[in-house]
Amino acid sequence: MSPSRPPATRPRVLIVDDELSMAEMLADGLIERGYDALPEGSSRQAAKRLEDPSFVALVTDLRMPEMDGLELLATSRKLAPERPVIVMTAYSSLDTAIESIRRGAYHYATKPFKLDEIALFLGRALDEAGLRRQTSSLKRALRERQGLANLVGASAAMREVSDLVERVADAAVPVLLLGETGTGKGVVARAIHAEGARAGAPFVSVNCAAIPENLLESELFGHAKGAFTGATSARGGLFAEANGGTLFLDEIGEMPAALQAKLLHVLERGSVRGVGETKERAIDVRILTATHRDLRAQVEAGAFREDLLYRLDVVTIELPPLRHRKDDQPALIAHFLARAKEKHRASPVERFSVEALGLMLQHSWPGNVRELEHVIERVVLLGRSVEASVAELPSPLRVKPAPEASLVFTEPVLPMREMQRRYAAWAYEQLGGRKLLTAEKLGIDDKTLTSWLAKRETKGTGD
Repeated sequence: MSPSRPPATRPRVLIVDDELSMAEMLADGLIERGYDALPEGSSRQAAKRLEDPSFVALVTDLRMPEMDGLELLATSRKLAPERPVIVMTAYSSLDTAIESIRRGAYHYATKPFKLDEIALFLGRALDEAGLRRQTSSLKRALRERQGLANLVGASAAMREVSDLVERVADAAVPVLLLGETGTGKGVVARAIHAEGARAGAPFVSVNCAAIPENLLESELFGHAKGAFTGATSARGGLFAEANGGTLFLDEIGEMPAALQAKLLHVLERGSVRGVGETKERAIDVRILTATHRDLRAQVEAGAFREDLLYRLDVVTIELPPLRHRKDDQPALIAHFLARAKEKHRASPVERFSVEALGLMLQHSWPGNVRELEHVIERVVLLGRSVEASVAELPSPLRVKPAPEASLVFTEPVLPMREMQRRYAAWAYEQLGGRKLLTAEKLGIDDKTLTSWLAKRETKGTGD
């Protein structure tokens, strides 16, 4: 049975041969098989016709007097790189076949050939081109929803984060995301995936703190049927689901020691073995991890493997807390207000009053960006007027914060350690909450800075 395409699709194909009768015969045969085929005897005229984007494929002879098939191939690829080209010739030559394929031809056909052969390869070429367009469209949509555009803010700290995301997106190395809870580590992980070469592959996220220890191993690595009570069927696990894509391990600092060893094995060997399985399965997964904990302190305390930390900490991206992103807050408020309005279309809320906005900008946001998003959605959902007032803000935001204590020398003499801590906190504030940069400027390691800031906050004199 001759290969054919549904008449409803009628893909438009340009057939070029300096022997016009040959082009007409091939065009007639393709028309019978559901194509809209146009014969052309002049290669120069064909080059002009290729400017018309309605031609979704080109079938061209190789040797022609005006422009040869390779020149026409180059012209087509320049005008429409995704348009498949099939080259045909009466001269069987391996060299010219290789050269046409090297330059981007989809297939090389030697005359005399059967019409079904051309129809078959033409159908395959158009199907593959369609899949590539769909993949490109999905990647564009993914970037729009989860890419760099979702990293709202133009502060120095966020510009640094965006720059790092762009630089590591296509790399296969692990990335460790650090920051307080709610700073947007998951958003950054998705942006890394969406901007990289794996964007069309799965992105799988798992919170290591949210799954009981006795279930986390089988959840990650899978299990064999009957491996434990309740394992009524085999399961591949999240590593298998993420194969070819990205696995995001959130709250990696909460992973039990036994699973840390197994994760290290996966990173070193590139293979996994499920619970109760005897053989390992090769996997190709990029690992992204995140934590709000100080992993180096956990290493010293014996709660986290040092060799695993070295494996995960190839590139570190530190997300600043929202209280250190004052310049970004108006843009974030506008962003989340628009998103909440899209979600709750019946809401009358269009903006915040000057007083409400002032209190929001002064709030310390201990829950960071996540807290800001939830507050704005709550106001939009429950608001009764176009302009949200102070009364519609949650009660913690309605109290004007007391001014922070500044570093002055009119106070009683302080111990030098306390002076160090206060100065470190001031420097941390001035540098936009970038801990690694602050530690570098102060000439101390990040562990010492973390300790100073934690003690200062415990005493109630912190940020």
